[in-house]
This record gives sequence, structure tokens and C-alpha cells, in this order.
Amino acid sequence: MQKFFLYARKSTDVEDKQVLSIEAQITELREFAKRENLDVVEEFIEKQSAKIPGRSIFNSMLEKIEKGEVSGIISWHPDRLARNSVDGGKIIYLLDCGHLEMLKFPQFWFEPTPQGKFMLNIAFGQSKYYVDSLSENTKRGLRQKVRRGEYPTLAPMGYINDSRTKMVIVDKKKSAVICKAFELYAENNSRLEDISDFLAQNGIVSKKGNRLHRDRISYLLSNPFYIGLFRYSGEIHEGKHQPVISNKIFDKVQEVLKQRGKPR
Repeated sequence: MQKFFLYARKSTDVEDKQVLSIEAQITELREFAKRENLDVVEEFIEKQSAKIPGRSIFNSMLEKIEKGEVSGIISWHPDRLARNSVDGGKIIYLLDCGHLEMLKFPQFWFEPTPQGKFMLNIAFGQSKYYVDSLSENTKRGLRQKVRRGEYPTLAPMGYINDSRTKMVIVDKKKSAVICKAFELYAENNSRLEDISDFLAQNGIVSKKGNRLHRDRISYLLSNPFYIGLFRYSGEIHEGKHQPVISNKIFDKVQEVLKQRGKPR
């Protein structure tokens, strides 16, 4: 009886939304192996994207195959094994060299013949094409969102990403603190460290609960988002979100930052 590795994979990427969960894949594959009388000697479970090479569990499985531990792989579909040309090429190469004799999929026909390898190559190519197309469509959607004045990523401090409306809205409590920080720095009597201390005293700290670094404060004070604009791909765009800082205060802060940034 030929020995097989069972490989199941799922990631949090958008293209994996419709794919069976890890548990469902394993259940289906175990039943498939039992029906086909296949001897599964080890199961490999990976929760990582296959868009780029470098999956540690997948590579470990291939190393064992090269050592001759098994002659085949069972997986749900070829796109579970590879969504990039490098990993797909490794599978084809192992078949060509005879290290890998058989691939079994409940959802895909394969035989170790020239025609079978040709069809497998097409399946790997389709998986990569799907990922590439999805990535391009996502980028196109983000560009369209930017054209409408909608910020396409995580909102800065003082704002919230509203999951219901998919818009950026003002966090009234934190935005008031941010506004006061701008006013303090505009007076030219405070250092970046002082602003960091002020924010910390009012509950605005890093994700780890530490005071914000001076570089983070400098970025915050120079972020045009607070006057209704936003940066994207190196350009400034007019946003639909509500400004919380006046242009006058923002410009004054930029002057102070510029003065403080000059070498002594």
C-alpha cells in the first residue's frame, strides 16, 4: 500500500473565504483516504497564505518526501498546496524526479502522466491567476475609494473605522485630547516628549500601553488627516471625514516642527 501525507491549509486571506475550514478539510480528506484505501502516515496542518513561498510546514513536508518517507500527498485541491509559481514548481519537479509518485484530491483529477502533470500545472497557474487578479481588483477598489475621499486603511488616533458604514468617524473623547495636544505644541512651549506625556495622562498610549515615541508624536502632529486631508501613495487627497483641527493651528504646529527640526 502506498504511503501518503495529508496536507490541509487555510489562511485569513480574502481568496480563502469560500474554502472549507481546516477541520472540514481534515474530516473530508480522512473519509476520502478511507474510501480509496490510502495509508496516511502523517498529517500536516498549516494556517498561512500560499501567495508567496516560505511556508515552513509545507517545506518540511517536501523535505520528508525527498527523503523517500512517502510516495504521495492527499489534499483538498491543488490550490491548497500552492498559489505561487515557486511552490507549484516544486511539486511538479518532485513528480518529474520520481520522489513524488501520486497526488490525490477529492475535488480534482490527477494521474502521474504527462497529461496529468500538464493539467496540474494549469491548476497551479489558475490559482496564481486568481490571487493576482484578486489583488489587482482590491487595489482598484482602494483607488476608487480614495477618489471618493474615503480613507482606505486604519483610521489614525482620534478617529474610528465604523464597520457599519465603512466610513471613518470622529472619536469624540480622543479627538478632544488630540486637539488639545496640537494647541499645546502650537504655543511653542512644549517638547515632543511633553506632548507624549500629556497624551499618556489622558489615556492615549501605544498598543502595549507605553508612552508614544517622539517620532510617533512628530508623525501625529504632521498628519494632515486632522484637517480633513489624507496621504495615499505619496499624494495628498481631500477626505470626506470630519476635521478636528483648524488649518490655522495645524499650520502653526508645522512651523514649530520645522523650527525645532533645524540643526543648532
